[in-house]
Amino acid sequence: MPRLAIDGAMINVETEGSGPPLVLLHGFTGSAASWDGHMQAFASRYRVAAVDLIGHGLSDAPADPGRYAIAHEIEDVIGVLDHLAMTRVALAGYSMGGRVALATAIAAPDRCAALVLESASPGISDLEARVVREAQDNEMATSIIRGGIEAFVGRWERQPLFASQASLPEAVRARLRAQRLRNNPVGMANSLRGIGQGVQLPLHDFLDEVRVPTLLIAGALDEKYCAIASEMQRRIPGAVLEIVDGAGHAVHLEHADTFRRLVMEFLGRVHTSARE
Repeated sequence: MPRLAIDGAMINVETEGSGPPLVLLHGFTGSAASWDGHMQAFASRYRVAAVDLIGHGLSDAPADPGRYAIAHEIEDVIGVLDHLAMTRVALAGYSMGGRVALATAIAAPDRCAALVLESASPGISDLEARVVREAQDNEMATSIIRGGIEAFVGRWERQPLFASQASLPEAVRARLRAQRLRNNPVGMANSLRGIGQGVQLPLHDFLDEVRVPTLLIAGALDEKYCAIASEMQRRIPGAVLEIVDGAGHAVHLEHADTFRRLVMEFLGRVHTSARE
């Protein structure tokens, strides 16, 4: 469980296994613990590193929202790779972590061997919509600081985006809620201000520059992100799209077995091709 000094902050990383490197990036309000149900399976074939993105989990939560900007998040990921002596890796990211993975693959193509993007987005292309989203994120960030982490987590979990998670077993939902509550409120607020979709410049015009094998995963119940994934598939050369029936936004949580199978089969094909 190393904490690595990167760009003036301590970044927590959980590592397991051996083999080709695989880096896992969680979503907003998540942490490396978000991958607990998958780490052991992935580690049977890969050297896995699950990162606590800045402001999340056991990583630092700096007071400056600018430290959370996408450029710094990319530097954090590259710093993790350098510390762990990982030259080229498969990057897998969920939601916010998917945006970070995609941005890293575009900014540092020599460090990325494959991409897995689950319920991810290249950002918001429309300027007016970005302005609206930035205002919404700033309002939520203020409410986190004023109302505390417990009130925020309750509000976050009531979003329609996560309605499909109501059918999960109570024990699973309790673990997820407990993990979210362990996050630092400053980290949550500044993540919204620093790397929310309202402030991140969109990546749509760079999608055709992604030249590595790419797997896009979305849940069939999450119509918005199914549409986003379909558009990304059209623009990323050779991208593969998998829509998982009965799943919402968090496919890795709601249909864990299917998610693991899709990722393992995809990475297996990638590494088989690399050896040929």
